[in-house]
Amino acid sequence: MEMLRVRLAGPPELVGRLAETLHDDPYAFDLAVQRATGATQTDDVVECHVLAGAANQLLRELRALGAGDRVSLTVEPVALASSATAEQAERRLLGPLARAPVWELVRARIHADGIYRPSFYLLLVAAGVIGAVGILTNSQILVVGAMVVGPEYGAIANIALGLNRWDPHRVGRAVRALVIGFALAVAATFAFAALVRAFDLQPLAYENGVRPVSHMVGTPNFYSLVVAVAAGVVGVVSLTLDRSATLLGVFISATTIPAAADMGVAWAFGSWDEGLASAGQLGLNLLVLIVAGALTLFAQQRIWRRIRERPADVTG
Repeated sequence: MEMLRVRLAGPPELVGRLAETLHDDPYAFDLAVQRATGATQTDDVVECHVLAGAANQLLRELRALGAGDRVSLTVEPVALASSATAEQAERRLLGPLARAPVWELVRARIHADGIYRPSFYLLLVAAGVIGAVGILTNSQILVVGAMVVGPEYGAIANIALGLNRWDPHRVGRAVRALVIGFALAVAATFAFAALVRAFDLQPLAYENGVRPVSHMVGTPNFYSLVVAVAAGVVGVVSLTLDRSATLLGVFISATTIPAAADMGVAWAFGSWDEGLASAGQLGLNLLVLIVAGALTLFAQQRIWRRIRERPADVTG
């Protein structure tokens, strides 16, 4: 059983209506009201637990009554919840909706990754340089390490969400962050590889053309397209399920960071065609990740809407 803790705080005349809504909701439990006490506390505070599967409808109702505007709204998952009454309501009334994503929490997770601080660009640059070392030394372990560092899926997810909700401002900021970030990453890997070449530090195998990692990264084909599509789908599904962001980032970065690193290394060593092939691979993968993510988000919302609109089975 998944439950959320909902907290409302605001002027008594507004919080009162919200408390009545929570009181009448069959999926809200453990309602507690703390009245304003005077000068030290001028707001009423209401807290309760809500079945996660019913949270979407309840949050829409609370928003319509002003929650999130003059009344502050806080929602957080409950790590452990045990209630026979709540479990019975979940089984009898919610059915399949008991496992529905809470879309406000999904959007909040994506929004949190839509702030592009200097660290975002620094991590992309660091990932590019680590990937460049992996390409030069034919070390797949280092390439995987670069994938762990890459932070770009936050921007990709924000583009997908912006397209889904038609928010051009969000899409524009994320696209700008990706363009600037990958441009810096390619420039850093180019500078690093140019220094390696200038001081004749390149490994003998790479100099002699033995470049299995580079060849794998810079050769767009049917299989790389399949991986990019799968990564886009898995990325959005993992966000809706709140799965591990680290493992998700590795999978997503498998389609982006190595290609960006190979661009800089190839151009520093005069392999212009190889660098262009990696640029094409990077651009194609980013496009596929965005499209697959947006379509998956749209499809999930449609599927759960259809489930919600089906007549409830309350015979159990």
